[in-house]
Amino acid sequence: MDTLLQRPANAFCLYVMAHGAGAGMRHPFLQAVADALETLGMATLRYEFPYMTAGKRRIDPPDVLDRCVREAVERAAREDLPLIAGGKSFGGRMTSQAQARAPLPGVVGLAFIGFPLHPARKPATERADHLREVRVPMLFLQGTRDELADPRLLRSVVSALPLAKLCELGGADHAFRVPKGRNAAAELAEPLATWARNVIGR
Repeated sequence: MDTLLQRPANAFCLYVMAHGAGAGMRHPFLQAVADALETLGMATLRYEFPYMTAGKRRIDPPDVLDRCVREAVERAAREDLPLIAGGKSFGGRMTSQAQARAPLPGVVGLAFIGFPLHPARKPATERADHLREVRVPMLFLQGTRDELADPRLLRSVVSALPLAKLCELGGADHAFRVPKGRNAAAELAEPLATWARNVIGR
């Protein structure tokens, strides 16, 4: 498994960050998020699913994705830091499904960067059904113009989950494109780091 670790000297936790369906762990946005979190004391471990490393478009079978999430968490645990897991879009959803099936060892919270609640122009909430089985705190970082998550539907989903919190980025779409002059990675990193500190108690 290919991984990228960024760990500041003062790290208080480690975020295991999976990539989205169409772009790998070296995508500039994920790099920007990792850099922003590093300045706030959060280490990150990025990793790739096998299909992405192989340059394939066809996504791996569910069992392969589940094993990959668990292997990444196992590697992250070697850093001896509290673990938050999740990632961008598809990667965050795969992490949540793994957590719902069987708790990820050492993971104390899940953070989603653009949770893909439904396909574009097909609003629905079935993709969130498994979240009822998640027993750790969850943070949803979501753009208000995200075409894969109708804001009203997502707010309803989150409000029904007692351990979940929603942080909306006004004007951001699913790729977290924002109006000129704003830094989406920094806007995500601040609430993520604050939430992580509260979850961990540091």
